[in-house]
Amino acid sequence: MAEAWLREIAGDRFEVESAGLEPGTIKPVVVDAMREVKIDLSQKTTQTVLDVQKSGRLFHYVIALCDRDKAERCPTFPGITERLHWDIPEHPKSPETKEKQMAHVRAVRDLIKSRVGMWISEVTK
Repeated sequence: MAEAWLREIAGDRFEVESAGLEPGTIKPVVVDAMREVKIDLSQKTTQTVLDVQKSGRLFHYVIALCDRDKAERCPTFPGITERLHWDIPEHPKSPETKEKQMAHVRAVRDLIKSRVGMWISEVTK
């Protein structure tokens, strides 16, 4: 979601990569929540942080959207990289109704949009 918001809000002012600690797929509930705000993630594929790190590309910023323990598991990147940590609540592990899942994902979606907007304002002053 953060990659999508950064692209949506900042346009082409940033080159953006998105990756997770583990390979996976984008959850359908996330695709649905983003579709509500006219952003289509249905064809988006995932990659791991290690894949991005192994590419050797240089990044000015690496933003971890997870709890601190998971953020510490992220590899370091070559060059002068500023690491930021945004504590974003994860989806609960216990089974929930579709309505509760959507409510949680909507709240996370809106929180990420807000954080991305504030960050863009800070770095583009």
